[in-house]
Amino acid sequence: MKGVGELGDSFKLSVLTKISVFFLACVASFYLGRHWTDDSFYPQLVFYSSRAFPADADNRSVTISPKLNHTIDISNLESTESAPSASSPPPDALSGAPPRPVANENVGIVNENGEMQEDFDAGTFNHDVVETEEEPPYSAGNETNEEMEKNGGSRVRIQKFRLCPERMMDYIPCLDNEEGIRMLKSTERGERFERHCPSNGQGLDCLVPAPKGYVEPIPWPRSRDEVWFSNVPHTRLAEDKGGQNWIKKDKEKFKFPGGGTQFIHGADIYLDQISEMVPDIAFGNHSRVVLDVGCGVASFGAFLLARNVITMSIAPKDVHENQIQFALERGVPAMVAAFATRRLRFPSQAFDLLHCSRCRINWTRDDGILLLEANRMLRAGGFFAWAAQPVYKHEEAQQEAWKEMESLTTRICWELVKKEGYLAIWRKPMNNSCYLKRSPEVEPPLCDPEDDPNSVWYVHLKACISQLPENGSGANITAWPARLYEPPPRLQGVEMDAYIAKNELFRAETRFWNDIVEGHIRIFHWKKMNIRNVMDMRAGFGGFAAALIDQKMDSWVMNVVPTSGPNTLPVIYDRGLIGVAHDWCEPFDTYPRTYDFLHAFGLFSTEQKRCNISVILLEMDRILRPGGMTYIRDSKFVIEEIKDITEAMGWRTEVRDTAEGPYASRKILIGHKEAWHS
Repeated sequence: MKGVGELGDSFKLSVLTKISVFFLACVASFYLGRHWTDDSFYPQLVFYSSRAFPADADNRSVTISPKLNHTIDISNLESTESAPSASSPPPDALSGAPPRPVANENVGIVNENGEMQEDFDAGTFNHDVVETEEEPPYSAGNETNEEMEKNGGSRVRIQKFRLCPERMMDYIPCLDNEEGIRMLKSTERGERFERHCPSNGQGLDCLVPAPKGYVEPIPWPRSRDEVWFSNVPHTRLAEDKGGQNWIKKDKEKFKFPGGGTQFIHGADIYLDQISEMVPDIAFGNHSRVVLDVGCGVASFGAFLLARNVITMSIAPKDVHENQIQFALERGVPAMVAAFATRRLRFPSQAFDLLHCSRCRINWTRDDGILLLEANRMLRAGGFFAWAAQPVYKHEEAQQEAWKEMESLTTRICWELVKKEGYLAIWRKPMNNSCYLKRSPEVEPPLCDPEDDPNSVWYVHLKACISQLPENGSGANITAWPARLYEPPPRLQGVEMDAYIAKNELFRAETRFWNDIVEGHIRIFHWKKMNIRNVMDMRAGFGGFAAALIDQKMDSWVMNVVPTSGPNTLPVIYDRGLIGVAHDWCEPFDTYPRTYDFLHAFGLFSTEQKRCNISVILLEMDRILRPGGMTYIRDSKFVIEEIKDITEAMGWRTEVRDTAEGPYASRKILIGHKEAWHS
């Protein structure tokens, strides 16, 4: 027998020999597979790559996930059994854009037994998910462009956008389109105050300048009472309305005493009067969301903020054209809008209270079509407050106007709750029972059941009564602040591709944005910045706005719901927030320099299919205040293009990873508008 030492040496030699042989076999196999095999035998493996395929790539076989065709704007969708975290946002079922079809591929899938099978349907191929180096060029108008080679692909890099003429410092593209207004057949119903956007190719292609001497706005809450004259250098309103306690010029500032045409002694006293007249209005509890029509400088809405009420203050761009500009400079929610021939861009049953104090609207004209629009937007059981001369003046013409208003409100089933002094307050019914009891010949008629009262984008007014949902949705909303967190019944009516239950999706979005906003406040010190006027450009269910409230940010949010996606506006208003429908391929109805912070989540990857993203970015520059900030979360490939454009606009930008890490499909671009454009 051999000794133990000899056996050990023999064993070692055997192992070394086996390892050597195995290594040589691996090297030989790799060499043969890499250099010897050609496409006529077995094709080389094709991995997910940003490199362009060879010319014969159409013959190659690629294994594609059957879920590749799903259009989801939020990555890493978790199952319904687990709650989303900040690093794993909720599924973006709000994206309604279909994937673009391509020719069929040879595909296969491995079944549970580990075998390749071909009898399955992979659906259409989603190009938005595939990395690509070739991106469409964009143009800065007549500026000089420079070709930039990047990873074998060509992109156009903008050197610099030009500055617009000084006369455009208050330019609102769709409201200042003089050529479009001249082409109107009639203006007798206020058509000229509505949107008339420039035609394709004629839109904004430059940077709107600020007034000379523009300075950083006064922060809230001081801005409620005073703003810098140099930021809104227009004295017409102060000259016309100074005696009504609206606004006064005091050296280098405008000051706002808090008065209005019908409440010259101050908005607070006026609000107390309303509360005493009709206690059921219950500001900050039953009445959370208000529409102030013909708002002036928005003192009514400014003083309601202290009562936990958020007010959408609207006025047309008329002879006192800077009303809304003053309101937004103060830090009060407002936008330019007019009762004319089209529906306002708010959903049905949006507002708990509509207020009109000398708003110069003939509510009874054309069979009451304007009051019927107010009725559409007023929540079931909501209130309409009218302070106007027909309420209290006894001249024959004014009394005739009052009788017409009484007749119309009775026929649309409004109850006159209280008439006192110069103020009358009506209440809308809770359901359709009163409408159905009317005689068939009573005018105005009920709207066709097929009419969607939430369809508002360029929809003409209709002289009919919008029926209330039979299931009572929109009525009996939970009191504030509980309504902010509860999924409202109207959520179930939102048409969307929900991958999980809508209530769970609603809660997931709320948790996701709470985590994100809490982290950004802590890391970026948002509370130390002057962030007052905020716009969420693709608001979803309003989760970002709700998070700012939860984190006690001293700001308000204009929640914009793009018309290219599901209409979630009713949900936003049921939560006690405000918002508007909008198509981002067109300009927004606000003055330049009116927002401190613009938030865009998944907006560009959706809208780039419909319009050039430089159009949206130039609009963002127009409405963003100098010194303002943007937070854009989107596909990393779109972010690269956005960064080029924003730097050409003079912004300072930085691109950051999401919480999902450096290899995630999404990035965050934080932009600061440093250029004052003056």
